[in-house]
Amino acid sequence: MSTSPTTSSSSTTTTGIPGWTTTGNMAVARQFHTASILGNGKVLVTGGSNGSNSLNSAELYDITTGIWTTTGNMNYARIFHTASLLENGNVLVTGGFGRIYLSSAELYDPTTGNWTSTGNMNFAREYHTAAILRNGIVLVTGGYYKSALNSAELYNSTTGIWTITEKMVFARQSHTASILENGNVLVTGGSGSSYLSSAELYDPITSSWTTTGSMNVARENHTASILGNGTVLVTGGSSSSYLSSAELYDPTTGSWTSTRNMNFAREYHTASILGNGKVLVTGGYNGSNSLNSAELY
Repeated sequence: MSTSPTTSSSSTTTTGIPGWTTTGNMAVARQFHTASILGNGKVLVTGGSNGSNSLNSAELYDITTGIWTTTGNMNYARIFHTASLLENGNVLVTGGFGRIYLSSAELYDPTTGNWTSTGNMNFAREYHTAAILRNGIVLVTGGYYKSALNSAELYNSTTGIWTITEKMVFARQSHTASILENGNVLVTGGSGSSYLSSAELYDPITSSWTTTGSMNVARENHTASILGNGTVLVTGGSSSSYLSSAELYDPTTGSWTSTRNMNFAREYHTASILGNGKVLVTGGYNGSNSLNSAELY
């Protein structure tokens, strides 16, 4: 059910840092949440933790006013979940952890601000990925439930049903999944019984996984960004240490090449492709401190 909306009013003001401006604060402090850009341009933030408890709250950011407004609460509090914008404009949230590991999934309708339950996944999982295939089906891979998972499953938004697809070659959590130009899905790194440098490809036509070239560095909690030329840029993460290294995957050869290191080692950061083609990396954690640094590739 939807809740009565509240707003955080804050005018946008310039800080002393060139290029950055402050904007309205969220209604609730949170970490380990998700953020999704809706079809109407607003940003939907869901769940996460306030440091003590998992949250079921959600809120909307209006880019024209800089104001946050609360919207309907999710049916389940959750952290380390995924949120995917479907072709019909709804947002699919899957899995994560509340008081237990979650297999539940739910849908947010931007026109009503309400959440409705949809079919449960076949496996409870957190630290998984969700990738939207060219046919609109959502592919969920891996994650963690008492140990790393190699299972994968597909969500049909028309029927609300999950079906199991072929398992990955390697069990992994805290990995990435990227849709390549040919429609295949590239899964990289993460951790299982050890930190992983391996990468594998999912073919939606055959529903099969094949290994591809391994990264030069094993890593989890990294990012993967598809560049304008079709290559995939992987940055940072951690293994036996916190990483500043970056590397590029060439889908035509299946090979990885090192590129220049970031200025700062970081995991749990974000990477966003800007309109000019550059990649903006922000924040993260370096083993000692949370980071406010940002850099461009």
